[in-house]
Amino acid sequence: MPTLHINGKETAVDADESTPILWALRDTLGMTGTKFGCGQALCGACTVLLNGAPVRSCSTPISAAVGQKITTIEAVGQDKVGQAVQAAWVKHDVAQCGYCQSGQIMSATALLRGKKKPSDADIDAAMAGNICRCGTYVRIRAAIHDAAQSLA
Repeated sequence: MPTLHINGKETAVDADESTPILWALRDTLGMTGTKFGCGQALCGACTVLLNGAPVRSCSTPISAAVGQKITTIEAVGQDKVGQAVQAAWVKHDVAQCGYCQSGQIMSATALLRGKKKPSDADIDAAMAGNICRCGTYVRIRAAIHDAAQSLA
């Protein structure tokens, strides 16, 4: 039984190591904040952070995460960057249907942890692959700029 470091806790996962992280989180551990979108790592709804970098959990096997640190949407607000991103998301009323938002927030948080004053091009590059079916890309960019300013 593999053990994963999820949101600061060591957690034994009763699943085969070839199982995608997404299904270990959702089905085995009951952590449903990370969403299933396409199942092919194309939409970004399933994004989690692996050692601080955004990864698509629908295509990343548990075996790739053993010994690594996984952060999910449930814990992203435990630091000032995640809190700033979440507050900006609310301030700018980013979410419409909300389905993609956990993945969007995870990617935005990773960006701001690495780049304090991102340009529009930086934001576009970091958020590429995170699809919002409602088309709130302008609000997403504004929220990221706002979060960066609040952290400055």
